[in-house]
Amino acid sequence: MYSFKNDYSEGAHPTILQALLDSNNAQQAGYGNDDYSQLAGDLIRAKLENPASAVHLVSGGTQANLAVISSILKPYESVLSAISGHIYHHETGAIEATGHRIDTINAPDGKLTPERITVFLERVEAVHMCLPRLVYISNSTEVGTHYMRDELITLWDYCQQNNLYLFLDGARLASGLDAGDIHFADLGKYTDVFYIGGTKNGALLGEAIVINNPALQTHFSYNLKMRGALLAKGRLLGIQFVALFEENLYFDIGAHLNRTAALLADAFDQLGYTFLAPSKTNQIFPVLPYTVIEELSKTYDFYVWQKVDDQQAAIRLVTSWATQASVIQQFIADLRQLS
Repeated sequence: MYSFKNDYSEGAHPTILQALLDSNNAQQAGYGNDDYSQLAGDLIRAKLENPASAVHLVSGGTQANLAVISSILKPYESVLSAISGHIYHHETGAIEATGHRIDTINAPDGKLTPERITVFLERVEAVHMCLPRLVYISNSTEVGTHYMRDELITLWDYCQQNNLYLFLDGARLASGLDAGDIHFADLGKYTDVFYIGGTKNGALLGEAIVINNPALQTHFSYNLKMRGALLAKGRLLGIQFVALFEENLYFDIGAHLNRTAALLADAFDQLGYTFLAPSKTNQIFPVLPYTVIEELSKTYDFYVWQKVDDQQAAIRLVTSWATQASVIQQFIADLRQLS
């Protein structure tokens, strides 16, 4: 049974494992004050071309979203998210548990736009409803789509004009960047906060929160500690992000993720299958007859994502840093035989 269910089934990229092993006996300070975490921050700031960005390393995506959103919003303020957004759909009420409302916007392609946000804002009743303050987006999105550079800049300008903060969830950032034309340095200019996903991009675990807006940087570490996100062995996160960014491994992994998924997508397309949403990232959502899904599930693990009709459903296939060409070739051969 080979799993296409997610992009974190395997352990970590060998470069990261070797870096952890090589540094194992070095004594370091705790709670993010180690040399590796400091170097990781310097590397990220350099690649962002923004020396004023604050970098904080945490263990996971939900923790990153919780820490960021809870630190930004006042009790009466809300966060805007696509209905498919991870904070609304897959985080077990973590944001709501901090007392903050998630206002959802219908976005079939998973992307928020000024037009979609405006429709929502026009319905907000002053004082009697939560005050929208933060726009939450993901790149890539939960349905495999991605933002282009002009879309990000347009959304940033809109947020600036409407007194909204822009927060980008980068759990699958390497894939999202490789799929589009957003440069990594753009994220240092056109977001208030974003995070760099490591867990789904070759690390054992870890995300790097990057706060560009100086007004949001003050005392953020206090919020991390209160939320249980400030690790005593923060070095374990720092070492991994140094390995990911020192020689651009992070971006190489993003290219591999998308390249392997594209091979799968091309095969489905050539066989005449459609997709729930177009995707150039490492998540694809082909629509298959239940008979084909049943046969494939005997050999491969994946999510049956959404029912289309009584005969068909969309499945989700996700590739990882470790997905090998031989596995892709075997899957395509099996698919052709069933089709």
